[in-house]
Amino acid sequence: MKNFVKPLVEYIPIVVFFIFFIKTGKIEGAIIPLMIAAIVAVAISLVFLRKVSPMLLFSSILILVFGALTVYFDDPRFIQFKVTLVNLIFGIVLLIGLYFKKPLLKNLMGSSLKLNDSAWLKLTFRWAIFFLFLAACNEYVYRNYDPATWVKFKLFGIMGLTFIFIFSQVFFIQKNTKE
Repeated sequence: MKNFVKPLVEYIPIVVFFIFFIKTGKIEGAIIPLMIAAIVAVAISLVFLRKVSPMLLFSSILILVFGALTVYFDDPRFIQFKVTLVNLIFGIVLLIGLYFKKPLLKNLMGSSLKLNDSAWLKLTFRWAIFFLFLAACNEYVYRNYDPATWVKFKLFGIMGLTFIFIFSQVFFIQKNTKE
């Protein structure tokens, strides 16, 4: 059951946002359903997993804050900027960790990947740069294209870029895996 619930709570808000955007044709028309879906995802996580992951909680709080700003000001740029902010925060936090010689990815993924310390530092740096790249891409897309293009980019472009990035790291990870 846990293997089913975890991806469900992560993707419920995204799917709901996309459905309501398609239905209304406006970002503003998808925000309140997105906010409700974020709350439902947290509740489902609490009921079935008995905890809320820090990522889900962080994302849900930002959805509620930036969603409320979007609704209040009737301006989709707030929710569009949330994507930039999340990626900036991830990138900067990883870089700060590297400054202190603490590869924070190791804390998140250390149980599933067995890498040497040097590899953790390099992989963390690569992820930090990737998050900053995603932030820049999001800024470019939402400032230069119509909302429908941004929604497609957010849902499919970012996911596609992330899969490509992850795949591009497979050989590095295999090369640096400790026995």
